[in-house]
This record gives sequence, C-alpha cells and structure tokens, in this order.
Amino acid sequence: MRKIIISPDSFKGSLSASEVAKAIEEGNKSVFSDCETVKIPIADGGEGTMETLVNALGGEKVKIKVRNPLMQLIDVEYGLVNNGKTAVIEMAIASGLILLNKKEQNPLLTTTFGTGEIIKDALKRGCRSFLIGIGGSATNDAGTGMLKALGYRFLDKKGAETEGTGKSLHSICTIDESEIIPELKEASFMIACDVNNPFSGPNGATYVYAPQKGADEQMTNELDKGMENLRKLIETEKKIDLNMVSGAGAAGGLGGGFVAFLNAQLKPGIAMVLEAIDFEKHLQNAELVITGEGKLDAQTGMGKAASGILNVANKNNIPVIALGGTVEDVENLNKIGFVSAFSIMSRPMSLDEAMQKNNAQRNITQTTKQIMRTIKHFKNR
Repeated sequence: MRKIIISPDSFKGSLSASEVAKAIEEGNKSVFSDCETVKIPIADGGEGTMETLVNALGGEKVKIKVRNPLMQLIDVEYGLVNNGKTAVIEMAIASGLILLNKKEQNPLLTTTFGTGEIIKDALKRGCRSFLIGIGGSATNDAGTGMLKALGYRFLDKKGAETEGTGKSLHSICTIDESEIIPELKEASFMIACDVNNPFSGPNGATYVYAPQKGADEQMTNELDKGMENLRKLIETEKKIDLNMVSGAGAAGGLGGGFVAFLNAQLKPGIAMVLEAIDFEKHLQNAELVITGEGKLDAQTGMGKAASGILNVANKNNIPVIALGGTVEDVENLNKIGFVSAFSIMSRPMSLDEAMQKNNAQRNITQTTKQIMRTIKHFKNR
C-alpha cells in the first residue's frame, strides 16, 4: 500500500475521532510500515465538530463568558481557523439541552442569546465566515435570542422589546434592524443541519422537538402559535416562507432564523465539515479509505459521517472499509458502497468492557491489522 486515508468519526463515549484514527494507523503500520497514512478525524456537525475542525485546520480555541439558555453566565470555547477569519461554533455549548437539569428544561423560557454572544465576539475579532453546528438545542425561540444579542429588536404592539425566548414569539409585531452589528453585513454563515423539518406546523420545530426539551401539550401549542406568528411576519417583511425551507425548524427554529436574517446556508453536517477541510484534495493517489463510528447500521447511509466519507471516496473511485463497535445490516452497508464493514469486537464482552478506552483502542488496532494482513497477502500473490 502506498497511501491510505484514515478518516473516522468518534466512537462516542469511548474514543475521540483522533484516538480512533491513531489506533487504525497503528494497525496499518504494523503491516505496511512504509505506507503513507493521512489521518483526517471527522465529525458530522454535532458534538466534536469544533475540536475536529480546529485540529484539522490548525486553528486555536477561544474561551469567553456568555449566557446559557437561562441567561446565567458560563464559560464556553469556540474555534478560530483560517488565520482567524473563520469561527467554528457548536451552538450547544451556549444554548444546549445538556446545560440544564430536568427541572430547568422549559422551552418557553430558554433562549439562544448566548449563541449570539459568541458570534458577536467572533465578529469583533475579525471573523467574517462562520461554521456552526446547531444540534442539541434547549430552545424554541426561532433564533430571536441569538439575533437580539446581535442587535436585532423584536417589538410587541406597544413598541417594547421582547425577551428573545419561546414565550415571547407570539408578542412580536415589528422587527427593528436599525441597531444590528455593522460587521454582520460582511459575514457569511454555513450551518450544519441534519433535519428537514419546516419552521412551524405539525411537522415543524415545536411539535416534533419541543416535548424533548421539557414542553407539555399546552406549552407546545403556545410555542407553535408563536412560531407561526413570526413565520407570517418574516414572510411579509423578508418575502421568505420558512415552511418552504427544509431544515428551518432545526434547533427550535434557529435554522430558520439563520436563513431569514443572516442569509445562511443550511447543509448536512458532514457535508459542511468535509467542505471546510477540503477533504477531496487529500484523496489524490490514495489506494484505500478507512472510516468508522461507534455503530454501523441502516442509519449510517442517511447522512452520518461515514456515509459522507463514502460518497466523496466513491466519486473518486477509492474503496472504503468501515469499522464499528457494533455492525448491523451489513448487506445494506455493502449495497450503499462500503467494500466491507467490520466489527472491532475480538471476543464476547459487555458493553461497558467494550467501551473502555484501552479495550477499544486495542480492538481497533487488531482488527485493522488483520484487514491489512489480508490485503497484503493478495497483493503479494
């Protein structure tokens, strides 16, 4: 083997994408010691995306204080890449459900204000390009909290500014853009979005996702009325019907807020990541790609990280092997294009035992070694 690309996602709860890549490389090097290995750990736009892009693009992390979904000050980190011109942000670090305990979860009261504060900080540092993952939100404010932090004012019928929460959506009558941060006009936003829900209605942000964020039936009805109120206002003022925009309902309508007010592009998470790192250029002269994630199954081909890798590699006629802690529906994995898919499990063991870092690393290395031994045998015939 002259060159292989090693590009796995994390094995969640066990190993980071970088640790998985290192374990695969060790297995390969034990067989093909002179093979060029290019490690490109990836993420699908969710947790770990900022870390992945900062590492892949040689960026740096910035720590600042912002408000959490209940407007309490917290410390967060975001990434700067491309010589500080591009910010990489995971919305969940400021506005995520993970920041709240069960009793605090209430999408009537939560806000994306903190996400807006991160964007504002990045703008002031000179960033004009933004890569933002919006999975895992605690909010249903349609992005009004975020936009409020950026200078947008959402006014009620008395001209008073609303709070930027889910509860305040039904009160919005006017949108005032006279005080928005001037730098926004120069900024571009690419948003990792892996759902296709519209903004409001039965399949929209609220009815599908708000119950997972603490909303009961009464709350859900109230929130969707607010979303529909804002949707109509946006349609009147911006000439955009967010119910016709796939993904506008992502993150409690934050996807729609980005599209309507910040002219953002919504992209599948893995597509955003692969474009940002210019993955395709690394494939030149490669003979094989090895990818992987914690579980390979029927969902793998539906926009997850491994399928994104597969699509780009197939386009360049490079075979792809996938590794997983658990592997299901192998026939379908082969059908969608994986040459082969292997479970790393070397013997029967409990899930807890399998997920222990040392065991997972050893199993990945051993499985890779056996794959490469097989390849070497047939290459030498």
